[in-house]
Amino acid sequence: MSRVRKGSNGPRPFLVKDKIVPHGRIILDGDKSIAHRALIIGALSFGKTTIHNFPVHDDSLATLGILESLGVKITRCDKRVLVFGGKGFKGPKKALFAGDSGTTLRLMLGVLAGAGIKARVCAGKYLSARPMARVNVPLRLMGAKISARKVGKEEYPPVVTGAGRLKGITYRLPVASAQVKSAILLAGLFAEGATRVIEDRFTRDHTERMLKHFGADIVTRGNTIILRPGRVLNSPGDIYIPGDISSAAFFIVLALIMPGSRIVIERLGLNPGRAGIIKVLKRMGARIRFEFLKGGKYSGLEPIGNITVSGSKLKATVVERSEIPSLIDELPVFMVAACFAQGRTVIKGADELRVKETDRINSMVTNLKAMGADIRLAGSGSRENIIINGKGRGLTGASLKSFGDHRTAMSVIIATLAAKGLSRLDDIGCISKSFPGFLTVLKSLFR
Repeated sequence: MSRVRKGSNGPRPFLVKDKIVPHGRIILDGDKSIAHRALIIGALSFGKTTIHNFPVHDDSLATLGILESLGVKITRCDKRVLVFGGKGFKGPKKALFAGDSGTTLRLMLGVLAGAGIKARVCAGKYLSARPMARVNVPLRLMGAKISARKVGKEEYPPVVTGAGRLKGITYRLPVASAQVKSAILLAGLFAEGATRVIEDRFTRDHTERMLKHFGADIVTRGNTIILRPGRVLNSPGDIYIPGDISSAAFFIVLALIMPGSRIVIERLGLNPGRAGIIKVLKRMGARIRFEFLKGGKYSGLEPIGNITVSGSKLKATVVERSEIPSLIDELPVFMVAACFAQGRTVIKGADELRVKETDRINSMVTNLKAMGADIRLAGSGSRENIIINGKGRGLTGASLKSFGDHRTAMSVIIATLAAKGLSRLDDIGCISKSFPGFLTVLKSLFR
């Protein structure tokens, strides 16, 4: 299997020595995308919201910390979080810090702008390099007072919000982004008149589901989401956060590319807007079986179920640009799966990967090439394609880099476990951003 060398200072390397076939059943921490929204909308709603299976990692805690800085009472006991909402926000006494969580920053900008809170929101090293004009521009169209650090035509953190009177707008998303859509909808709760968001490509609908669950007047008609303000939000009481499919993707791919594997993932979120990775892998011949759960704490918010994944002979496919939003976070580990498939896989229009915590196209192409993958890029901008010629025989060990990115690091670890020979990854400290228990869960499958 693998072992981790830990030092008191500096990077935490990961060294893979030998391998056995993974088997077992796992339950993953809650989906962080849903957890962010449960915290924020719970804070905006009257009553106590108890969030079960809360994911305790850097990103979710960034949202929790900002809400506490705004005067929201929140208590936490391990994976259970209580949010006492409906009492409004207080102006923060110091700058708010979003860490490197893009969801935290973008969603909270919608809330801060809508509530007219004067605040300065700072970010970590990686998030400070991510574009924010895509959020700031529509919020300004609504009447928000918002400014940011400008570099050319683009805007970056820190972002400053101020008092402003908002009005509802009709806005067509120029970029498929659930974060931008969510920021506009959350701001729309405070606006005069209806807010309409039009998306040409469907993105995850966690915000719409959560708002409706708390009683908001929100409907979806075709590709248009319509939010009408004025309705009081009330907490439904208890919310169970299903397992994070973005976290599950690493174990799904691991099972598929290692012959003889069988992994069961229980209580997993199966939102259609997030399950693109499963849809595409099944098209490649993946052996994945579903069992949906209904009733009790698993009903009323998101589709949830158990999946069984077995080692499979994968064949190449073409991932169309229209499919990208439903598996954008899973594309790094999907690229690993494509290296083990037979034939030529093409991923079209994945340029949004270049503006994540790091340039994930560069980080994954660099690492996979080091491991012997036949991978290249064609085109540029929105027409950039990733082409992977898989020969079914996989990869070989190499010295690899995380680039400080959690998804790159975990994807590379999965690749090394199925590769031939010795591999060494320079740093795994970044994994704590979204999945601090990743190695623990991984090791449990090799016992």
